[in-house]
Amino acid sequence: MPKEGMSTTDQVLPFQLDIPNLRGRLARLGPELDAILARHKYPPVIARLLAETVTLSALLAGMLKFDGIFTLQAKGSGAISTLMADITSRGEIRAYAQYSPEQLGLLGENPTTRDLLGKGYLAFTVDQGEALERYQGLVELEGKTLTDFIQHYFRQSEQIDTAFKIAVTHDEVAGWHAGGLMLQRLPEQSAPAGTDEEDGWRRCMMLMSTASDEELTSLSLPLDDLLFRLFHEEEVRVYEPLPLVDQCRCTRERVMNVLRTLPQADVDDMTEKGPAEVQCQFCARVYLFTSEEVRQLRKPDGPEGTVH
Repeated sequence: MPKEGMSTTDQVLPFQLDIPNLRGRLARLGPELDAILARHKYPPVIARLLAETVTLSALLAGMLKFDGIFTLQAKGSGAISTLMADITSRGEIRAYAQYSPEQLGLLGENPTTRDLLGKGYLAFTVDQGEALERYQGLVELEGKTLTDFIQHYFRQSEQIDTAFKIAVTHDEVAGWHAGGLMLQRLPEQSAPAGTDEEDGWRRCMMLMSTASDEELTSLSLPLDDLLFRLFHEEEVRVYEPLPLVDQCRCTRERVMNVLRTLPQADVDDMTEKGPAEVQCQFCARVYLFTSEEVRQLRKPDGPEGTVH
């Protein structure tokens, strides 16, 4: 059973392995992930892949020092055109998928991630507001799984040994839940004297592979207990966890700013049969605007704002 007062889900736990000189993140998502997926009613294969995307975004964002928003996005030519998850430095997460039901139906049972996405690219974005430069990294989709795509990015763009293990499960009682483990080498100059970098990396990869899907996704096993099971001989140190919460950033004002940017013909079509209806892709909330409200928005001297 979990220790009293300790959460076992919806958080990212940072840690470091001193002997092999590695750092890592362990993430587990439960009710917050289920809330994100349930509101869209995705087919199971889409929901599972989006759950992996959310889990990976939480792990990757935990490796960065930033104050803003980290976004992980996959764009493809297949049945899934977009997988997107973002997380703020405060742990607020949101996600959505765009897909073609018709194309999905042609893929048969158990399509691979590569089958679902086809050709495309993976994008990592860190946005810290207008005061700081926006960072974006891009890499082509190489491999068969999301973790393959991301590991290819680190090999090609960052040249840092990085490994992931992701598990996703669903049941009628607990809904969707997921877990993920990430390990990454630290710079050699920070290694303790006498450390065998290669041997330590191989040993930890073997230990990482022993983590079962049940352990990663468990709703009752505390994250630090799992780390001790895996790495107790590696001098594991854990740090303060970051709670994760399902939280969209859409507002009526931000939707208004989007309407201001649309071509007039598109706005006319939206209001031809009544109020304009705009639905947030992330949280599915619907915003309604009367024809008069839209007309006022389109005035040159209308309220000003920016899109975020």
